[in-house]
Amino acid sequence: MNEKSIPKVWESLMNSVDFVPVIVRSVERFMDTSWTQEHSKHDSFELVYIKRGNAIFEIAGIPVDIGPNEIIIIKPLQPHKVIVKSNIGCEFVVFNFKFESKVSKKISEVSISDFINFVSTKEFGPFITLKVSSKNDIIELINRILREKKNDEIGKDFLNYLLMLELFVLISRAMQMEWENSIKGKSNKLKEVIQAAVNYINLNYERDISLKDIAKYVFLSPSYFAKAFKDETGKSPISYLIQVRLDRAKELLAESDQKVYEIAVSVGFSNQQRFNEIFKKYTGMTPLQYRKLQKKH
Repeated sequence: MNEKSIPKVWESLMNSVDFVPVIVRSVERFMDTSWTQEHSKHDSFELVYIKRGNAIFEIAGIPVDIGPNEIIIIKPLQPHKVIVKSNIGCEFVVFNFKFESKVSKKISEVSISDFINFVSTKEFGPFITLKVSSKNDIIELINRILREKKNDEIGKDFLNYLLMLELFVLISRAMQMEWENSIKGKSNKLKEVIQAAVNYINLNYERDISLKDIAKYVFLSPSYFAKAFKDETGKSPISYLIQVRLDRAKELLAESDQKVYEIAVSVGFSNQQRFNEIFKKYTGMTPLQYRKLQKKH
């Protein structure tokens, strides 16, 4: 849906939001029994939903068979073509879309584009298929979007915009479930994901990060991530974060003349009191006692 199609009465509302997660360039519907689309590539994501029949997608040289009620998402700039050979015909819907954020640096939400880029560097390649139970909700919503496109009643463009936002929320959730299912029982893959989380903590410990933030970075639910992290490292994510902060604080206490409150804030604690409490709990002494002890050596 083009932003220009939004009625004027709602235009100010759309412009007032800080985050516009998706701009849909086109929604197309195809029905044929024998058809081949030659190789093409574009700078937008492409979501294809097969409603009826079968098709073969060749994406970056990889053939993929897609059947009824299956969804595939193709990354931008990937050469791909579609081959339809079916006696009963093939009906499929294609969405071309891009992600845009007005304040991308200020939000903590992870976008679908971030997710696809993350998993594509690991195992999934240039595309992702969805085969989870919530896919049924996605299909129902796609069908509603198609019905609404034929509707001439007032507000159809704005409603379609809202439906598209809901669609991509459902897709985000479905892909997270697909991602979690894909790493369960695969120790090497899980080690790689946990290592990515460890690296994230090591690089961001001085920021105000939470369990939710770390889990989002590796696209896992907080509960599953917390258990997987502890199973792999022997520590909870927050315990590991605190240990990293304390290790850095010990270095600064021993090697610098910074005041204790300055060190507390620089390693990620909200205030000196909280820092003192945590430091004593883990070391058995206050930061000043630790500094004096280190100066003697």
